[in-house]
Amino acid sequence: MIEYENLQKVNEKLFDRYKDSFDTFLKSGWYILGERVSKFEDEFAHFCGANYCVGVASGLDALILAIDAFKFAKDSEIIVPSNTYIATILAIIRNGFKPVLVEPNINTYNIDVTQIEKTITKKTKAILVVHLYGKACEMDKILTIADRYNLEIIEDCAQAHGAKFKDKKVGSFGIGCFSFYPTKNLGALGDGGAITCDSVKYKDKIKSLRNYGSNKKYYNDEIGYNSRLDEIQAGFLSLKLKILKDITNHKRELASIYLKHLDKEFIMPVVDADYFDVYHIFNIRHRKRDALKKYLFDKGIKTEIHYPLAPNKQKSMQKFISGEYPISQEIHDTTLSLPISYFHTKQEIIQVVKTINGWLK
Repeated sequence: MIEYENLQKVNEKLFDRYKDSFDTFLKSGWYILGERVSKFEDEFAHFCGANYCVGVASGLDALILAIDAFKFAKDSEIIVPSNTYIATILAIIRNGFKPVLVEPNINTYNIDVTQIEKTITKKTKAILVVHLYGKACEMDKILTIADRYNLEIIEDCAQAHGAKFKDKKVGSFGIGCFSFYPTKNLGALGDGGAITCDSVKYKDKIKSLRNYGSNKKYYNDEIGYNSRLDEIQAGFLSLKLKILKDITNHKRELASIYLKHLDKEFIMPVVDADYFDVYHIFNIRHRKRDALKKYLFDKGIKTEIHYPLAPNKQKSMQKFISGEYPISQEIHDTTLSLPISYFHTKQEIIQVVKTINGWLK
């Protein structure tokens, strides 16, 4: 059986260092917002090319706090792609704002920049871009639009640690929101998240919000949250960040096998010199996706679907989203995610390719 993911195998190379890190953490007696969190925040800000990083409890919390910190008016609207993971939209709704969905580009799966301006109104306050599957959005054009209409840029970087557009890393174009969920390329051993930014004022605002709205113990200046990256996960993330380049390079090598050898009947990720893709997910599309998925499982190959149900079709979204989004629907109906983890070997990916191509015969 070729698994889709196996977190034990992904983290195996770091087990001894994780054990040492945990032992040091346990003996330190300092378990919340200590030196490990500060150290990782500095390291990750440097990695992203941002001035600051603030660790929070999850990727969803990163999005919620990032939006909250702007203190938009109550009836504000935020633009978001129609095919994103539900967390991106939840963060907008949790802040009491209206999500305005824009269809993706069918080739990149990221927000279609040619459609953004059509949805901008006097109530629009931000564009929440999503660097889906590990590919950066077309940020130069998005920044131009944001500047023209005086809009904030918030980046959902949950799947794109280290991805670049024109040699600039995601999380450095606007306000970067990251998830360190264990399956991410930079995954912790539990939940975790971070926000990157260049403004010291904004950084201080996020630090206050994550800690009950407090900058001084027992003094609460605003309505905040309890959303803190804990010391143990920060220690693990510092260790994993050291090998993230190896993880990314390995996944890019596996992706190159798919790109070179899969039959052209399958729609594959586009490759462009302006983009440095990190392949958190390697998805293909085919009109008979469900039949292909079953065939592969019967042959001992596990796959996933990211995602089987479009946001506008989710039961929880019916009060907040109206309209049809055919491009998004086409992606959700045809996409299939293939094995591409750090633990997979080139030989395993070659076997996956041969099996998929054999399905066509």
